[in-house]
Order: sequence, then structure tokens, then C-alpha cells
Amino acid sequence: MKRDSARRLVSVTLDADSLATSNPDQEHERAVAIYDLIEENHFHPIDHDGGPYCLNLSLASGKLSFEVKTESGDAVMTHILSLTPLRRVVRDYFMICDSYYAAIRTQTPSQIEAIDMGRRGLHNEAAGILAERLAGKIEIDNDTARRLFTLVAALHWKG
Repeated sequence: MKRDSARRLVSVTLDADSLATSNPDQEHERAVAIYDLIEENHFHPIDHDGGPYCLNLSLASGKLSFEVKTESGDAVMTHILSLTPLRRVVRDYFMICDSYYAAIRTQTPSQIEAIDMGRRGLHNEAAGILAERLAGKIEIDNDTARRLFTLVAALHWKG
């Protein structure tokens, strides 16, 4: 299926002030998520047809800010999203990620796969919550929601 070139992200940045120091695994995951997100996504602010879009994600006072601009830099919207509905799944996701990163250094392939299945399940759950929370404001597909959650987790991680 050919994606609508106007209904997509061409740039994603994470607010430097919102990021804490991270380890190489988390930095790699963040870079891959941004790359994958730019390569293929469906992102459309409702009631706006002037894309493609640039997105800046930031955290402030426990809320997530989606600052959306057109590729030419014109402001489209800023949507502030409470992270309360994601708190439990983010906490669980970080715990299982820690287990996964430890396992890849010491465990058998079958043990690593079992942990990774749990990690993917939590990632899917969080992506679904994120998509629900954006419904009516920003239209995204499942793959875009998954990649956005990876970036939300990167912002939320405090080491």
C-alpha cells in the first residue's frame, strides 16, 4: 500500500532537556526507533492537510508534549498528553527491558526469546494505549504507535 506522502513524519526530535543520561542499549533503541519511524509511518493531525510533518517530543510535569509543525516550519498544533494511563505499562516495560538486556549477555536463546516475547507484548499494549490517547487529535497506525512508544519510553526513562 502506498502511503500518503502528506500524512507522514519527515523529522522527529526529542527535547534534549527531557532526556536523561542513557546507556548504549537505550540510545541504540532510540536511534533505531527514530530511523524506522521516519522511514515508514502514518501520522496525520486531525483537521490539517498540510503535511508532511515534523514532530518534537518533550516531557514536562509528567505530561507528554507533541509539538507538530509542517516540513516548512509552520506550527500545526501542540498536543499535551497525560502519561498517567501509561505509568504502569511503562514501569513494567522498563523492568522487562532490564531483564532482557541482562539476559542477552548470560542466558540461553530460549530464555532470551521468552523475555523478548513479554517485552513485545508490553510494547504492543503501550502502543495501543498511546494510539487511544491520541485518537481524535492525531491519527496514527499501529507501527507508528509502536515506534512512538519507544521514543516516549526514552523520554520517560530516568536511569
